[in-house]
Amino acid sequence: MTDEFGRGFSQTNLKMMRRFYLTYQKQIGQTPSGLLPALRKSQTVSDFLQKSVTVSRHLPGNERTASAPFNLSWSHYIFLMSVKNDAERQFYEIESFNQNWSLRELKRQFNSGLYERLTLSRDKDGVKQLATEGQIISRPEDLLKEPYILEFLGLGEKARYSESDLESAIIDKLEHFLLELGKGFLFEARQKRFTFDEEHFFVDLVFYNRLLRCFVLIDLKIGKLSHGDLGQMQMYVNYFDRCVKLEDEAPTVGIVLCKKKHDALVEITLPKGANIHAREYQLYLPDKELLRRKLAEWGEEVAE
Repeated sequence: MTDEFGRGFSQTNLKMMRRFYLTYQKQIGQTPSGLLPALRKSQTVSDFLQKSVTVSRHLPGNERTASAPFNLSWSHYIFLMSVKNDAERQFYEIESFNQNWSLRELKRQFNSGLYERLTLSRDKDGVKQLATEGQIISRPEDLLKEPYILEFLGLGEKARYSESDLESAIIDKLEHFLLELGKGFLFEARQKRFTFDEEHFFVDLVFYNRLLRCFVLIDLKIGKLSHGDLGQMQMYVNYFDRCVKLEDEAPTVGIVLCKKKHDALVEITLPKGANIHAREYQLYLPDKELLRRKLAEWGEEVAE
């Protein structure tokens, strides 16, 4: 095979090619023997996959199933083949392509349990959509995760840190934080000041989401969430809705990012339909097995 087709057919690579076919055989439109003539000398395995193999994929915003090439690198697929759950693997494949994740970023998102964190906040239809279309942002709730994973800030080793330390670390690692927030986020300001009745107020972080066309305000709390924190965010959101956003823009979203929240407190404090959300963050990668157990329990509850 090396004499006829060129390099790339080591014993290890041949085993991985066989594993690739067994993993993706339902999506591959040709038989392995039908693919080999298309391989040219000096062509890499990655080039071969991108140009010669097609995969059926449900494209976002399109009711039809379309054919698209395997667009990721061979290294991406070697990693993806280690993901045993088909739906989870399809999700990471779609997101890697749509968001142009490097292999390093793909591994980070996998290790942070992104699929499990998004799944736990969705209904059965929403989970199915993750596997077929990836993460679709069409309403404020689609932006949210639980928890947010901020291990890249490097604060986990510090015994004590302030809200100012947390904010500064986020600004220093803004590119990583934007990736953790998800799709469509643009950074606007930190400590955004507004004034009324001669009193100054400051919003920790202000973002704009171009997919929803709305402002997203984030307030950082290192301690336990209080009803005062939620009331303060309600005031911030009201101000942006009444004085900042344009008429054709969607209502402002407020997120209180805290170390510990209390769901009952959030429910009783905020009116129904409020565009304000409390979400926890953690400074270390989660235990994926624990997330999967939670996911299994969630699946049993949905089935009932």
